[in-house]
Amino acid sequence: MDKENNRRNDRRNLLTGFGLAAAGAAVSMTTAAAAQDDSASEDIRRYPLDAWLDRPEVHHRVFIDSSRPLGAIEGLQYANNMLSAHVRAYDGEESDFAIAVCFRRFSTPLGWADEVWQKYGKILDRVLQYPDPVTNEAFTANPAMMDRTDLQNRGNTIQSLGKRGVRFAVCDAATRTISGILARSTGGEAGDIYEELIASLIPNARFVPAGVLTATRAQEYGYRLLSTG
Repeated sequence: MDKENNRRNDRRNLLTGFGLAAAGAAVSMTTAAAAQDDSASEDIRRYPLDAWLDRPEVHHRVFIDSSRPLGAIEGLQYANNMLSAHVRAYDGEESDFAIAVCFRRFSTPLGWADEVWQKYGKILDRVLQYPDPVTNEAFTANPAMMDRTDLQNRGNTIQSLGKRGVRFAVCDAATRTISGILARSTGGEAGDIYEELIASLIPNARFVPAGVLTATRAQEYGYRLLSTG
């Protein structure tokens, strides 16, 4: 009973930190419905913080947005599918694409290295409700970095896709929120844990101020939004 109460409290605290759960879903649907190429608008202001999105040399731009662990795993597979199909069916090159996969809300921890999962995996499991499908236990390593067919990514890991040019955006706002949950659960200092999480960034990735904001900024740079949930 205590374990279940802790799980509910951690998840409630996380939702409170993110805003309302429904609000996050509504934003996702709204941005997807409103996605369009605004790159030619003269009213759009550019910021140095978003300059990494500017890829004028490519022909296709896709921003894959995920808010839950399974959505993030599926997003990795989708990135592979697009690159592979473009080469196979269109006789194109993978370098024709700029693909960014975003980890925000409940998928944010997939943007952190194995060391964090090994240390905080049980607490993250209470929050994310995404256990290992084989053992039904908490992950002790980042599942998005594992080459396991039973995880539904078919070998498409952060490492393998990074080598193919896929980049990753990790939500800083959610990282701050989760660091507070980890601090309350361990008796640590939220600031120290936040710095620990920041230092554990996965390869070929960057922290962005808020994943949902970056999803809208990407559209201003001509990216098509694909939401995986």
